[in-house]
Amino acid sequence: MRHTRRQFIQRTAIGAAGLWSLGTDGRAIADVRPAGRKAVAADEFLSSLGVCSSITGRGETLAGTTEALDYTGIRFVRCGLEDRITVGDMIRLHELTGARVVYGLLSGGTNLGRLLREARELATAGALLAIEGNNEPNNWGITYQGQAGGRDKSWLPVAKLQRDLYQGVKSDGVLKDYPVSNLTESGAQTDNVGLQFLTIPDGADTLMPPGTVHADYANCHNYITHPSWPGLHDNQTWLSASPGPDCPVDGLYGNYGRTWRNHFAGYSQAELLTLPRVTTETGYPVGGEVTEEIQARLFMNLYLSQFKRRWSHTALYLLRTRSNEPAHERYALFRMDYTPKQAAHYLHNLTTILADRGSVAAPGRVDYSIANQPATVHDLLLQKSDGTFELVLWGETLRGRFGPGDRESGRDVRHGQPVRPHNGHLANAAHDRCGLGHVDAERSSRRRRTACS
Repeated sequence: MRHTRRQFIQRTAIGAAGLWSLGTDGRAIADVRPAGRKAVAADEFLSSLGVCSSITGRGETLAGTTEALDYTGIRFVRCGLEDRITVGDMIRLHELTGARVVYGLLSGGTNLGRLLREARELATAGALLAIEGNNEPNNWGITYQGQAGGRDKSWLPVAKLQRDLYQGVKSDGVLKDYPVSNLTESGAQTDNVGLQFLTIPDGADTLMPPGTVHADYANCHNYITHPSWPGLHDNQTWLSASPGPDCPVDGLYGNYGRTWRNHFAGYSQAELLTLPRVTTETGYPVGGEVTEEIQARLFMNLYLSQFKRRWSHTALYLLRTRSNEPAHERYALFRMDYTPKQAAHYLHNLTTILADRGSVAAPGRVDYSIANQPATVHDLLLQKSDGTFELVLWGETLRGRFGPGDRESGRDVRHGQPVRPHNGHLANAAHDRCGLGHVDAERSSRRRRTACS
């Protein structure tokens, strides 16, 4: 049955369903138990939030990009050689916003000398986050050392380029400590060159020799929809972030477990659980039943699910569409005139509530539970540098049994005593809008804070 927009919002906990501030470290210490759940630094989560942007290329402007990053709180930009951005513009963006750059060869790029030279300038200015290989060689082939590769040809030239990129970074006195992300769509290899491994192990039977190192991080474009999995589903973003074979989109397993094109063996399912990984493109375009409202709530869930499932950094496609690709505006956070869409507003609210730039040397633990927690409700415990714990919860029930009157599952978050957002229990907290509630753990007073309003 096709759901109307109103029915979808009523039946779906899209976005952060609740956020409880559990007090400062000192105030909450009586509630922290060794058996509790360990928090993650809020700054670490916020630093995982990225976006694809040409910054000043392809019709984008430095003023517009700066304002957009300041408003959303996004902390890194993924771009590369094809964007034709000056190093000065990237450094200036960093100076104005604090955002850093993931800089890569991207589509068809092979100029290692230029990439390393410009990355070195970015690093010296403190503006570099990581270095990335090619973008989707299955769609944009390359010619390297006189040999064409990628697409439906041999991928040996692609693998050699990635190997040489890694060696170039690690042998550079300025760049050697910066992480290298693999190219994307390693699952599309036509021949088994070994790009499904960060380092090719003995016995892998690949065309590149054992010991070849490609990257420090696996890299995927796990968009939260796929031709084989169209439409909207329960746990849309949670499943898309899965490292295992249950992932229904172009995820980690299909690129590093068993390649999706020719089924070459890679890492075991157990190894994939802890494989270092990043996402440099993901999203969901507006269209059909996906309105800007639904897209905005999906994007909130996307960033949270990715981080919870151990993706170190996630770049949403797209900040603002490029002038030569106007049709891509339906993916973007901002319209071409830099007017924010609903997703930009919701992200602004979330990052404002969680705002923190300090480090947490040893995150603490909190003993809490979610009574009768459904499989579509997820939680993330964060801790700010002032010691405050923030408990973020989000839900992804689309076509389930949870309606506005259902109070059977997920009703309480228990931290010493039950606490609830004032507008309802957990499972329904976001049926009408995704509420972010504040509960003072000591006085049990409630202050409502909303990301999705």
